[in-house]
Amino acid sequence: MYNLTKADAFRNPGSDPAYVLEITPVAGGLAAISSDQKLTLFNPQGLSQGPLKTIRTSHENIKCARAFDAPNSIVCTAGSNGTVALWDLRLDGSKAQIAAPTGSDAPIVSLACSSSSNAIAAGTEYANHQASIFIWDARGGSAPRTRYSEVHSDDVTELNFHPTTPQVLLSGSTDGLVNVCDTSVADEDEVVVQALNHGSVHHAGFLNATEVYAVSHDERFALYDVAEAREGGDATWAVGDIRAALGCQYVANVAPKLGDMGAVIGAGTQDQQLFQLVHMAKSPAWGFSAETSVGLPGAHGSELVRSFCVFDQEQTVFTAGEDGQIIAWRPN
Repeated sequence: MYNLTKADAFRNPGSDPAYVLEITPVAGGLAAISSDQKLTLFNPQGLSQGPLKTIRTSHENIKCARAFDAPNSIVCTAGSNGTVALWDLRLDGSKAQIAAPTGSDAPIVSLACSSSSNAIAAGTEYANHQASIFIWDARGGSAPRTRYSEVHSDDVTELNFHPTTPQVLLSGSTDGLVNVCDTSVADEDEVVVQALNHGSVHHAGFLNATEVYAVSHDERFALYDVAEAREGGDATWAVGDIRAALGCQYVANVAPKLGDMGAVIGAGTQDQQLFQLVHMAKSPAWGFSAETSVGLPGAHGSELVRSFCVFDQEQTVFTAGEDGQIIAWRPN
C-alpha cells in the first residue's frame, strides 16, 4: 500500500460540525454539499482558506448533488422536499440558480445528469404507495418530460446514465433491483431492458459500455454484463461481502475510471482510522489490485467518509466525511 499525507483541510464550524455529504469536481473548483443545507465551492489548492462561494439551498434536507456540466461548473442538487435545483457556480448570489425543475411529490434521494442529452433524472423515496423516477429536459420548462412510477417498488437509491448512450439509464433501489432502462421508450411497461436482482442497492453504476457494478446496503458486491447477448441477469463476478475481500468495514463508493481502465473503490476501516483506494481492473478477468492500493492514514478519525474524488493530474485525493471535514491528500 502506498500512503498519501494529509496536505490541507477545511472543517465546518462549530462543536458539532455539519456533515459533508458529497464532493464533486467541476472546472471552477470542488463543489460540496453539507447537512446544514449549503452548497459550497472550494479552491482545491486552498481548502483551508474556506469556501469561495456559499449558497444556502431550499431543499429542506439536502440529499444529493451531481455535476450537470462540469466544464462549465454547473451542478444539480435535490432534497427531501422534492425540489431540484440547477446551479451555475460561475454566477454570484441569487443569480446562481438557473433552473428549478418541479413535479416530485416525494423526497428525492438520487440524481443523475447528462449534459449531452440535457437530461436530469431524480429518484424518490417510496411515498404514497409508489417510488418514482422523474426525467427533466434542462433546457425547457420546469415540468418533467417523463415519470416512471412502476419501475421500482421501494426507494430509488441510485441513478446513472450510460457513459456513451445517454437515453439508457441505470436505476437501483432498496427493492433489490438494478434496472437498465431505455428512456426513449414511451410505454413504461417496456422501459426496463434488463433487471438484475442484487439486493437492497446502496450504489450501482456503469463500469463501461456493457458492465455494471452493484453494492448492496449489507456490502455485497458484484459485477453484471448487460450486453444484449447476455440476458440471464446472473452476476459475472460475485464477490460476496466486500468487507471480507478488502479487509474493510464499509465501502463509501465506487469511482469508474475513464476509458475502460477499471474503477477505484473507496473502502474505510473506522477501527484503524484508515481509508484506502483499491484499484479494480480487468486483465483478463476482474480482480482487486491490493498491491497498488492507496492509503489515507488517519482518514476522518472514527467518522465515516461519505465521498471521495481523485484529481489524477494534481496527484491529489479529496475526501469528505461525517466529521465535517474536506481533506486533501497528496504524496510526501
